[in-house]
Amino acid sequence: MNTLRTVFLMTLLTLVLVGAGGALGGQGGALIALVMAAVMNLGSYWFSDKIVLKMYRGTEVTSGPLFEVVQEICQGNSLPMPKVYTLPQPTPNAFATGRNPQHAAVAATEGILQILTRDELKGVMAHEMSHVKHRDILIGSIAATIAGAISYMSHMAQWSMLFGGRDDEDSNPVAMILMMILAPIAAMLVQMAVSRSREYEADKGGARMCGNPHYLASALKKLEAANSRQPMPKVNEATAHMFIVSPLRGSGLKSLFSTHPPVEERVRRLESMTIL
Repeated sequence: MNTLRTVFLMTLLTLVLVGAGGALGGQGGALIALVMAAVMNLGSYWFSDKIVLKMYRGTEVTSGPLFEVVQEICQGNSLPMPKVYTLPQPTPNAFATGRNPQHAAVAATEGILQILTRDELKGVMAHEMSHVKHRDILIGSIAATIAGAISYMSHMAQWSMLFGGRDDEDSNPVAMILMMILAPIAAMLVQMAVSRSREYEADKGGARMCGNPHYLASALKKLEAANSRQPMPKVNEATAHMFIVSPLRGSGLKSLFSTHPPVEERVRRLESMTIL
């Protein structure tokens, strides 16, 4: 169901791009915006592991509890062994990055190693390896590219109106203004929904990889409580979606723009799972 939801959301995002392209910049404007967004996001996708790990001061490890847990998951599920990193942050969290399973990295903060049991850590790292297995970094990059193209088109249309651009008889200034405002918001909301759908899928995949959904459910409860008490400092919002629980705090309208589904719902789904 989550896979079908992701396909539906990506299709919806593409339709928003086509509609915005016709209203704001025509086919030529849509193509230019798509190329610009693709170039930027391709670079981010290709070098994501190096960029993010350097940003959070990751240190590669080749032994110890974290490495052994990841190794056990990979051996048990016939997956390539990723590079394993620890991050110096005391707030417990973890993420996966890399362009494909052969060039992947998983990372966990020092804080997560202090509060989780070995089984809980296994559940968390299985979740991250599920992201790697299902190429969620690629899916997220495609979604970001389309959303970025829509945002570029909106900016292009603003400049066009300011300097007397499109003056064809069929153009509707009111419709253009509405599209400039609504299209980027719609694209962002769909992009966030894609991210939330992939989190649910990684929870399910991770539970199957480690053999017990309660490992991850228990870990998520601890991580959510710890991040509520002590949010991670100096988090780049562009990377917040990568973490297993959101390192950013938000409620009310802010939760609408969250890249993560509610932890309570994630836990409920995990606890209701049956591993065959």
